[in-house]
Amino acid sequence: MIARYPALYRDAHGEEATVIENDGKTLRMVVRGVEFTGTMFDDFEPSIARDDPVLASFTLHFGMLCACAIECEMPLPIKSGEELIEGQLRIHLGLREAPPNAEPDWLSLRLALTIGNQTFSAIHHKGWFEDDLREIQALLPDDTCVQCCFNCAFSDYSPYGNGLFGCLACFRDNKDAYRSVHSKHDLLSMWDTMTEFVQETYLCPEFELRTPGSGYRG
Repeated sequence: MIARYPALYRDAHGEEATVIENDGKTLRMVVRGVEFTGTMFDDFEPSIARDDPVLASFTLHFGMLCACAIECEMPLPIKSGEELIEGQLRIHLGLREAPPNAEPDWLSLRLALTIGNQTFSAIHHKGWFEDDLREIQALLPDDTCVQCCFNCAFSDYSPYGNGLFGCLACFRDNKDAYRSVHSKHDLLSMWDTMTEFVQETYLCPEFELRTPGSGYRG
């Protein structure tokens, strides 16, 4: 199933309304007639040759889109008390122009979740979905939870680090072993039993609410 999020792309050449398509693994959007694909929002690459003149109005760094801003809204299921409702996660991503031959601190990320007439915004903006989603969840009422893989009892991040988005390891096929994880060593000892990497905002039928302090990431 492909989800479609209304989006806005902006750079020095103007702005354009578009749509980000998400099949659960790959993100796709078309800007000025060019299709870009990626997995983490900050790694969009053109589907055509990099020397194609059509790309003259875009800035690429190591083949990835930069010097632009991308905004979109993603619907997410919210459990509030006994009620299941829909929230809207607003994503604002800024990708600064990168200097040649460098790995710059080039990214800014802002997430905000709207539920009904209330909006809950992360304020520290460390540049990761992980941090902003954790901060937003902490702002929600005690009986309210975002139903997504990030809040699932069987998901964790690699101790060696992760990307902006879509690098969450799922252990749904080895639930009992994962329940016993409390440290880096515990997680590494069972890492090869991981089912797959999932997006933080994905949701499968085996979702169980995570208990704070569980797993390696807490």
